[in-house]
Amino acid sequence: MKKYILLLLGVTLAFTACSDDDGIKNGPTPNPDPDADVTAQNFMWQAMNLWYFWQGDVADLADDRFSSDAEYTAFLESYTDPENFYYSICNKHRRIVGTEAAIDRFSFEEEDYNVLVNSLSGVSKSNGLEFNLMYKYANSNEIFGYVLYILPDSDASGADIVRGEIFTRVNGVQLTDSNYISLLFGANDTYTLGMAHIENGDFVNDSKEVTLTKVANQVENPILVAETLDVNGTKVAYLMYNRFLSSFNEQLNQAFAQFKAEGATELVLDMRYNPGGNVNTSRLLASMIYGTNTSEVYIKQRWNDKVQSQLTDEFLTDYFANTTGASSINTLNLSRVFVLATNDSASASELVMNGLAPYIEVIHIGETTSGKNEFSITLVDDPDNSFVYNSSREDKINPNNSWGLQPLVGRNENADGFSDYTSGLVPDIALSEDLTNLGVLGDVNEPLLARALQEISGVSAKVDFTVEMPAKSFTSSRLHTPLKDHMYLDKPLDIQIQ
Repeated sequence: MKKYILLLLGVTLAFTACSDDDGIKNGPTPNPDPDADVTAQNFMWQAMNLWYFWQGDVADLADDRFSSDAEYTAFLESYTDPENFYYSICNKHRRIVGTEAAIDRFSFEEEDYNVLVNSLSGVSKSNGLEFNLMYKYANSNEIFGYVLYILPDSDASGADIVRGEIFTRVNGVQLTDSNYISLLFGANDTYTLGMAHIENGDFVNDSKEVTLTKVANQVENPILVAETLDVNGTKVAYLMYNRFLSSFNEQLNQAFAQFKAEGATELVLDMRYNPGGNVNTSRLLASMIYGTNTSEVYIKQRWNDKVQSQLTDEFLTDYFANTTGASSINTLNLSRVFVLATNDSASASELVMNGLAPYIEVIHIGETTSGKNEFSITLVDDPDNSFVYNSSREDKINPNNSWGLQPLVGRNENADGFSDYTSGLVPDIALSEDLTNLGVLGDVNEPLLARALQEISGVSAKVDFTVEMPAKSFTSSRLHTPLKDHMYLDKPLDIQIQ
């Protein structure tokens, strides 16, 4: 019998496993011994067997992997730590074999799915300080942090600390690559930063200290700067956009209404620190930039074979939008866009660039991007909803298993069929940030923005683009949140399930 459901990926998504040729085939479903302590591992295997993008490439996720329930139980019991078990069934995940050999670099888990779900809305425990970490010297394990920006209305916004400042110590202890996680991202919500400055190419510790406290339910508005600049008579919209959060879609649309009202004919889209987020929000942003023709393809999805065979072309294809769902899209109808992007730019940020490329000129200024071209969904222990998290089914989630998964489940390609940017998107104009001159975000003399404005105006900037100390970080505070740098689906659509 056919049934019709509302499909909301990342929020509510349901498939019915069937035995006939028309449904998603999982093979005989193994069941663990009810007396075995493998609740979390069983959930992880069942969910990954259905949804994981590389399910067909992982021998331990094969539909016919186990000849009996006893063999399946023994396999689950061989991993006493659910976290280790999860990464063992990921496809050569970096936590298992190292970054160089990794295929799946981005799937992750969270012991409390509520933390994960909150992060998808931009809600987390934070002091509002966003920073990157770098090695101090080539042959040393000592590291330092430099401030990227500070969230408004946060603990850090009231402290004596600004973009570009450097810190080398936490609670009096020199930061190293072996202690920074515990010092900066550990259980202690309050820490004191020891500030420093660069002198003659070296680090000099200062007496200045800044104490910050993380607070629960800190909300990040991803629109840090939205203003229209007058560049030799040309109105240039500048948008500093730091995450793709669906809860701020209306504010994003209002920013474009402001740009239109102020007569903007060019756009500099600053995503240099944007690690990604909601796929539908990327579609809306692309529509605000390019146009609202709902017959033009923005992206198409590719899932694993068992899921792909069940989905219609209509479902797999995302078109440009003419509404946010609550209001009409305010679009600039541009023929080109200047994008500031770096190695910190990932997933949905790259998706916007790739999705727009078949239609308009995308002038990429900065560095090669992260190269994250897969999307994810949130999975919890709710087998009756095919393990996909649904906020209206909180009472259906197994109360004895709080684990949440955020595995990669598919890949997006643009209207030209291009999706192969695992090595990142290469800039048209290469320019690294300079630790000695990070500048003020939104200021016409900030180097990356100044370089874009030079291209727009055709007039040489007064800014010196020489980079004395390139900002080459190895990690970011943005990546030490439950959301990290994931691209996740949030897509309502009616499909037919056999």
